[in-house]
Parts: sequence; structure tokens; C-alpha cells
Amino acid sequence: MRWPADRDREFTEFVTVQRAALVRVAALLVSGDMARAEDVVQTALTKLYLTWPRVRPDTAAAYARRCVVNAAMDDRRSPFSKRELVSAQLPDFAAAADPERGDAATTMALLAALPAGMRAAVVLRYVEGLSIAEAADAMGCSEGNVKSQSARGLERLREAVPEHTRPRPARSTS
Repeated sequence: MRWPADRDREFTEFVTVQRAALVRVAALLVSGDMARAEDVVQTALTKLYLTWPRVRPDTAAAYARRCVVNAAMDDRRSPFSKRELVSAQLPDFAAAADPERGDAATTMALLAALPAGMRAAVVLRYVEGLSIAEAADAMGCSEGNVKSQSARGLERLREAVPEHTRPRPARSTS
């Protein structure tokens, strides 16, 4: 049995090491909105803390990532997730790309166009580099669902940015 003081110390150490990675995943899942990403991670860490005595140390990072994915999905479904951006006046033209941010803003915009499940599959598989089984565990779904969601997500991204799509080799018919 872990004593409460030891449990709190272990949890604090875990959060200190893992928080930045969890925020990065959350930011990608909520389309780059850092305030929402911080909220999602805080919600996930609160739920994780409540179950911390039962979490195995060797699976803590995967469990935390799953908490973040679930919290991001729940946040998106929440009736309070419909947030308005208030501006004193509308711009006369579209904002130019910010050279300081590079392709990050474009990537966030493309990910934002994907439905939540596809976005989670693409982020976990291709940004975080998780295996299909790890992504399925993080998303709480089957491996087949991860495969189809990530394939559909990549296809939508390719359609949105055809100039960055590599031509596919022709299949042999013999």
C-alpha cells in the first residue's frame, strides 16, 4: 500500500515529467487552442489523480494520454464548447500567414477540419508515433477503428493539401 504522502509525491513527479507532452497532444486534439488544451489536461489530470492509487507505474503515461483523449472528446461534445471569438470589427481581408509560426498554424487549421475521432487517430498515430494498438487503447476503441479513422483522416488531409501529396505508385495488374 502506498501512503498518501508517497502517492502525492509520485503523482507530482509524474505530472512534472509528463505535463508538457500531454499539453502538446491536447493542443493538437483541440485545434491549437492552448487555453482549451490546458483545460483538457487539467481535467484529465484531475481524473487521473482520483484513480492514481490503482494506476500501474509502467502504464501511467498511456493511461494519462487516454485521459487526455477522453477529456478532449468530452470537451468537444460539451454544450459549453461552443465558444465565440469576439472582435471589435471584422477584418477586410484574410490574415496573412505568420512566418514566425511556419506551418504550425496551417497544420492546426487542417486538423481542426477533421472530426474529433479522425483527428485523435491522426494525432496519436502520426504526430505522437503510437502503434495502432497503443492508439486504440488511448482512444478506447478497436484497432480497426483506428486504422479506418487514420486512413480517412489522412485522405482528407491529402485532399485539402494536394500540393504536398506524393504521387502513389501505380499498382501492378499482373
